[in-house]
Amino acid sequence: MEYTITAEEFQRFRTLIYNESGISLSEQKQTLLASRLSKRLRDLSLSTFAEYYENVTKDPTREEFTRMLDLISTNKTDFFREPKHFDFLRERIMPELFGEKRIRIWSSACSTGEEPYTIAMTLFEHAPNPSQWDFKILASDISTRVLSKAAAGLYQEDRFRDVPSDVLKRHFLRGRGESAGMFKVKPHLAAVIQFRRLNLMDSQFPIKNPLDLIFCRNVMIYFDRPTQATLVNKFYRYLKPGGYLFIGHSESLQWVEHSFKSLAPTIYQKEL
Repeated sequence: MEYTITAEEFQRFRTLIYNESGISLSEQKQTLLASRLSKRLRDLSLSTFAEYYENVTKDPTREEFTRMLDLISTNKTDFFREPKHFDFLRERIMPELFGEKRIRIWSSACSTGEEPYTIAMTLFEHAPNPSQWDFKILASDISTRVLSKAAAGLYQEDRFRDVPSDVLKRHFLRGRGESAGMFKVKPHLAAVIQFRRLNLMDSQFPIKNPLDLIFCRNVMIYFDRPTQATLVNKFYRYLKPGGYLFIGHSESLQWVEHSFKSLAPTIYQKEL
């Protein structure tokens, strides 16, 4: 069955998605939205996008709204993606915190978990006597589906193409038998990460103590500039003086009003 979305229906979805998640869909995305959501209409045996809109907005569990966001957004990620950020963490941030031996990091759009696990591997690999350090990483996403996968910490072997074999061996268990070709995160890595569903559009986040570093990479490309500005300035409040914000390689704060000092095209620091 072919599904056609009317201009009015598209505007209703567009407004809902923007108000709830901050994702801004241009007028040119009408065909893309219809294409990506058509499968859900078929799965749910619905006839029109109007029926699907009712399904999404009247679902008290919010699960269908999350499914919809999964379909219209991209959850692409890799281990050690954009490696210069992890070099900066190793070469600058960790030496700055050597005296405290304490670090608090937020991976604010963690998707299926590769980013927070890469952060944890970097900390364990490069901290002198890591057992003496206090590492804590909050890993959040709006999607319960990707969070479930992230928390499971189970990945196919080809996901580790950018991870040195010795590093992989120290932090992941190789599957045997029916699990051959899979790798499972080791307990020491999992223990320092808390996975939690958070919506970046929330006015406040459940973070009590100032953070040393926030990763928010390749997320703001979905937001318009006012939403980017609101989010970036919320991040500013949750960082300690001298804390850092990392954004994605395809993103820039050039046109966003903020109080950060720019250290590199994708690395920003809160003033001391």
